[in-house]
Amino acid sequence: MKIICIGRNYTKHIEELQNERPDEPVVFLKPDSAVLLKQHPFVIPEFSDDIHHEVELLVRINKVGKYIDAKFASNYYDEIGLGIDFTARDLQAKLKEKGLPWEKAKAFDGSAVIGSFLSRKNFNSIENINFELRNNGNVVQKGNTSHMLWKIDELISYVSQFFTLKIGDIIFTGTPEGVAKVKPNDILEGFIEEQKLFRIQVK
Repeated sequence: MKIICIGRNYTKHIEELQNERPDEPVVFLKPDSAVLLKQHPFVIPEFSDDIHHEVELLVRINKVGKYIDAKFASNYYDEIGLGIDFTARDLQAKLKEKGLPWEKAKAFDGSAVIGSFLSRKNFNSIENINFELRNNGNVVQKGNTSHMLWKIDELISYVSQFFTLKIGDIIFTGTPEGVAKVKPNDILEGFIEEQKLFRIQVK
């Protein structure tokens, strides 16, 4: 199973980090060792003093595909989920400054929270799904798929040009604005349309 992540897919998030708006999707990968085990807390790693939460809508691939046309992309998934892309922002800044890859800041052990999944049939439109992250009960990130620069089916088509998509692969589709530092004892809860899909304690 591979985890394919999309960066800079929401305009306001691009602006809050003062990044350039990309001409095409920004893609990076996480290994399966990045998945935070179920019922386990997220432990802040020793190599960073600035771990940020980035809540993201997830898509789980259910069919092998390559060079998928966007108009057929909906045939390759039937579930929508929610997760967190934990990011070592201080380390990422150093890597970006040197023009180096982000993996050390994005793909470390436990950096990928994968919550529960919901049937796509639950939604009237994939392009109008509300989701949010709460930290200690307070809403800190709120997004809607209508605000994506590249919609889910477009992302599937794009990444399949470079990687064969296999059953069980997961695509993290990008984070909205509101990313922020996590602290020990924080409780992070993720919701799609008021349905809770994960609860994570930070240590």
